[in-house]
Amino acid sequence: MARGGITIEDGVQIAANCRMLSNSHDPYDLQVLLCKPVLIKKDTWLGARVTVLPGVCIGKHAIVGAASVVTKDVPDYTVAVGNSARILKYLDKEKFND
Repeated sequence: MARGGITIEDGVQIAANCRMLSNSHDPYDLQVLLCKPVLIKKDTWLGARVTVLPGVCIGKHAIVGAASVVTKDVPDYTVAVGNSARILKYLDKEKFND
């Protein structure tokens, strides 16, 4: 479901079985649907089976490793991996043709 909105900018690479969720439930009233947008900025790469949770922004030229669960924003030019995804390293901005 994409009720909260999902924006995928140009040049994004999305591998098999990725999920982007823009909604969840209120923990105090499970009948209430909470919606928050997901933004995947340009030239990002999501590895296989990545899950992106509501309200997350993945920055430009970021890489998210396979099977990672993204619960917080991922800055531009970073590599994030794990469950919950954490920044593993920063990429050299000078090597990109922006």
